[in-house]
Amino acid sequence: MNIEQINTQPFSDQRPGTSGLRKKVRQFQQPHYLENFVQSIFDTQTDLRSGTLVVGGDGRYYNRTAIQIILRMAAANGVARVLVGQGGILSTPATSCIIRKYSTQGGIILSASHNPGGPSEDFGIKFNVSNGGPAPENVTETMYQRTLEIDSYRIVEAYDVDLDQPGTQTLGEMQVEIIDPVKDYANLMRALFDFDAIHQLFNSGLFRMRFDAMHAVNGPYATQILEKMLGAEPGTVINGIPKEDFGGGHPDPNLVHAHDLVEMTRGHDPVDFAAASDGDGDRNMILGNNFFVTPSDSLAILAANAHMLPGYHSGIPGVARSMPTSQAADRVADALGIDCFETPTGWKFFGNLLDAGKIAICGEESFGTGSDHVREKDGLWAVLFWLNLLAIKQQSVSTIVHDHWRRFGRNYYTRHDYEGVDKEAAETLMKELRFRLDDLKGQQFGDYKVDYADDFSYTDPVDGSVSENQGIRIGFTDGSRIVLRLSGTGTVGATLRVYLEAYEPDPEKHDLETATILAPLAALTEELAEIRSRTGREKPDVIT
Repeated sequence: MNIEQINTQPFSDQRPGTSGLRKKVRQFQQPHYLENFVQSIFDTQTDLRSGTLVVGGDGRYYNRTAIQIILRMAAANGVARVLVGQGGILSTPATSCIIRKYSTQGGIILSASHNPGGPSEDFGIKFNVSNGGPAPENVTETMYQRTLEIDSYRIVEAYDVDLDQPGTQTLGEMQVEIIDPVKDYANLMRALFDFDAIHQLFNSGLFRMRFDAMHAVNGPYATQILEKMLGAEPGTVINGIPKEDFGGGHPDPNLVHAHDLVEMTRGHDPVDFAAASDGDGDRNMILGNNFFVTPSDSLAILAANAHMLPGYHSGIPGVARSMPTSQAADRVADALGIDCFETPTGWKFFGNLLDAGKIAICGEESFGTGSDHVREKDGLWAVLFWLNLLAIKQQSVSTIVHDHWRRFGRNYYTRHDYEGVDKEAAETLMKELRFRLDDLKGQQFGDYKVDYADDFSYTDPVDGSVSENQGIRIGFTDGSRIVLRLSGTGTVGATLRVYLEAYEPDPEKHDLETATILAPLAALTEELAEIRSRTGREKPDVIT
């Protein structure tokens, strides 16, 4: 079998973001574009030579084509063995699980997370290191620098590997093992949760749920675990077959894009519990009967109740949240006498804390929650955690949340997304607000007095690395906050995210409308940042 060395030219736009390299499919289809990035992984991650690599993706358009290219390049670059999910399917948390279980040297995940899929939509690729987590910044920077100087890549001439046939195949001197994408992950979930209790909940005849897989990767996982292992009625999993274009939908589990699921919890004969996950299976949305659990509240509730579940019966050493996530988890940590870490957005920042044993539960406001069982956020894990909690407490979702608020107080919270904003306008807005931060400190705006105003900087407590310019925080003396940051998850323009938070300790005020409570903070945000005049947007595209 011949190994070809193909001449190429560097691509300057291959710097990975916090979630890997995301571009439109047509950009990945450019001659040598994907190959340049993959070769840069092999050139810089030398442990892969004679090692084992995991490869899989969320099934979106171009997934299978990209896997064949990666396999041929892996063979040419001396990789000894590759584990590939059957059909090219592996959820992001399952990939992390497999990397850790089989002690591989890393994994390549093909996904653009919650972004739309299809020939004219988005594709993505990222490298996860040997601990199962996303590559840290020093690794992604090394890979990026290599893409700027690369002049050739290595690839073998070969027929396509049969991705649908389980078992071992050969590609040159490399073994390719097509594995069950669900089995190892399902066994891990069985070890963490009380499956018998959840099974009894489903068999009681008094409990119904729906899980919306959004035609994305978690369909096979949810069908196997919820319906076949836990006994949920057939049809519990909806939109369970992965499709290259996610059925024409937007695989982002929020109140807008999962509207049909939300309606199943309302009106006549609503279900008791509903949940959804995103394109690559690492995000989650939790719903009760006519009740939405914010991701920030969900994180705090999981941390407060972790000791009740088998996998966390000894308690947790600490909890971590991304900076924009509400401070609800902080209040739980304080009550439990454990550490709470505030990190930048991006799951890789949790990796050091998890590896060092400083935390066991972590999460982001963007519908991502996880624990020390893998090194990625994990949508189905969060759903199973909630199911186990419901089985133990024998209470509704609403009751569990209200009991939590009575104990810890409620953090009213919302996020406003302005999507596809002109990048220059968004960056100018952030730059000019940043210049004014020092002047804001101590100022009074109606009922709000500024306690602190800064551009969040994080010093990693494990390795001492510093991450600056992670988002603007404006905190007030009553515990309220305004946070603004630009997101890197989109592929067109910029996404401006605005986070509003107000703390309310009085149980008599825990059922007020979130929009009403936060309206003064929204008005103050407009006064300070001038979003309408600077972006031309009259209102957010998505409110969650």
